[in-house]
Amino acid sequence: MSDRWDYQIRIYLDDAVADIARSHPADTRLKPLSDILDRHRARAISQFDAFAAYVAEAEQQGTEQFPLYKWTKATIDDPEKKRKHIGAFALHVSGHEVYAKEIADALEADLQAIVGGGLVTRLSRHDTNPANNLPVPAEFRS
Repeated sequence: MSDRWDYQIRIYLDDAVADIARSHPADTRLKPLSDILDRHRARAISQFDAFAAYVAEAEQQGTEQFPLYKWTKATIDDPEKKRKHIGAFALHVSGHEVYAKEIADALEADLQAIVGGGLVTRLSRHDTNPANNLPVPAEFRS
């Protein structure tokens, strides 16, 4: 087991700009965020859109090959969870979903400057350590 984990930074956008970020990420209202993401070669990926794409792919190719299908489908079909995930964005850096601690540290430090300014409401850091990640509930496992 490795002592070195990879990380992902997630941002949570104000409701007023979440849909803009999903459909028009180059919109000038997002410029403070876009400037930071560009500097770090990062891209904001809507968690809801990623979940919906996973479900669509599973349904097209056969859900038995997608172990998180039931859980993901239940998540996007639940109005409260949908609302929560619409404003959540995972930050991918240089095309990677997870990245080294140093990269996450620098990205997080720059993002702190815009948290609470009407665009980014909060941010979170996640790691690849299995002990820190919630298991899929038994009723949703294949």
